[in-house]
Amino acid sequence: MEALPEGVLQPLFHASNSSSSLDGCLQFLLDVSRTDSGRADLASRAILPSVLSLLQLLPYPCSRHYLILALKVLRNLCAGEMTNQKAFVDHRGSALVSDLLVSAIGESHPDFETIRFELQVLANVVLAGEEHQRDVWSRFFPERFSDVAKVLRRETCDPLCKVVYTCCDGSSQIAAELCSDEGLSIMSDIVRTASSVGYGEDWLKLLLSRICVEDDCFPRMFSKLHYVECKDTVDDVAFSVEQAFLLRVVSEVVIERMREISIPRDTALFILEIFKKSIGNFRSVLGERSELPTGSTVIDVMGYSLTIIRDTCAGESLEELKKDVSSGDSVEALLSSGLVELLLGLLRDLEPPTTIKKALNQNSSSSSSSKPCPYRGFRSDIVAVVGNCAYGRKQVQEEIREREGLLLMLQQCVTDDKNPFLREWGIWGMRNLLEGNQENQEAVAALEIQGSVDDVPELQDLGLRVEVDPKTRRPKLVNVREN
Repeated sequence: MEALPEGVLQPLFHASNSSSSLDGCLQFLLDVSRTDSGRADLASRAILPSVLSLLQLLPYPCSRHYLILALKVLRNLCAGEMTNQKAFVDHRGSALVSDLLVSAIGESHPDFETIRFELQVLANVVLAGEEHQRDVWSRFFPERFSDVAKVLRRETCDPLCKVVYTCCDGSSQIAAELCSDEGLSIMSDIVRTASSVGYGEDWLKLLLSRICVEDDCFPRMFSKLHYVECKDTVDDVAFSVEQAFLLRVVSEVVIERMREISIPRDTALFILEIFKKSIGNFRSVLGERSELPTGSTVIDVMGYSLTIIRDTCAGESLEELKKDVSSGDSVEALLSSGLVELLLGLLRDLEPPTTIKKALNQNSSSSSSSKPCPYRGFRSDIVAVVGNCAYGRKQVQEEIREREGLLLMLQQCVTDDKNPFLREWGIWGMRNLLEGNQENQEAVAALEIQGSVDDVPELQDLGLRVEVDPKTRRPKLVNVREN
């Protein structure tokens, strides 16, 4: 390494009370900058500009050791210390880090560690507010972000997601740029990387929540991930591993933030179309499968699109449904697109739950006309969607009765080895179908009187029956063994 100018080194050595070595000096500054008081003291001495000057002079890669130490110091200095964060912008720190990033990415062998520390610097800077976010964004979008997004390492993907999310969450203008074609291309590369190497922090979820749900860019994102060399198909409908991964993450987001966000109408309809395409010829996805993710792309697409629909249709109370206009619009749009008819048809196509098969003295192999669940929990998810849709919606209650679905739903009020919580979801669905609906109550009462319910031996085997009040003639599900 060539001798560095005294004007660059002197402030650093002075702040560290050291003149022995650059290594010792940087180690001292690194230790001091780990605390709030240490960062404030170094800010009062205006050390950050000297660190930037040092980084600019260190040749890469021969001085990589010193460069990494200096980046760590810079990262710590910008951690919540406004004076240092402002100095970073004032002294063109973004331009310097951008140039360093180009060197670290290289042409064939990216320097993952150096890239990670550079991104951590930026992550601390953009937390300072919109001015800092705009400074970083204007320097790194789209080319630099695109370059980093293609680096297949979790330790670079996580901080990249943090930087991008913080920028778009703090500025509506940046969020709009991220939803542009260039921005979604970067997001697609991020998803491809995360689906390949995984992710360790929640920044990816927050980012996809903002872009795919709050900003309603899911259809465009999903389409950008379509191209695959190895295809898993049903009826010539191809899905990519990355598309299944995107659905998986969005499904987790919807579950975790159910009270905060809702799936937009157009996105809900788009996901329903994905679900329909994934079903294809149902015979094509037969076979024993595990819980999601199963390892089969098409089944994972089917499962995660169904769970998103399930949670889109969930509502805690009618008042909440009325207040959440976007959620209500989404559910009504799904119902208008034939969701109930589709799900009842799928339920009829499935072989009986395992306990009903045992009660009927059937072995584990079903007839050729019925089909096993493509993944563990598929039946439960279908019943959950039907139950959620029936909550407080008279038109759904009526449609299920008119489509002769009441007995079918009663048959789901049992345990099933391959569908955890099926009984609970079935009872929830029947409660919603009967509540406030005299016609459905009378129809179920008629099933009891006619003995139709007795055609489901599993109900009796479990001690579960429909009990009819002799005065009101209103039915309810009763566990006989608890009486």
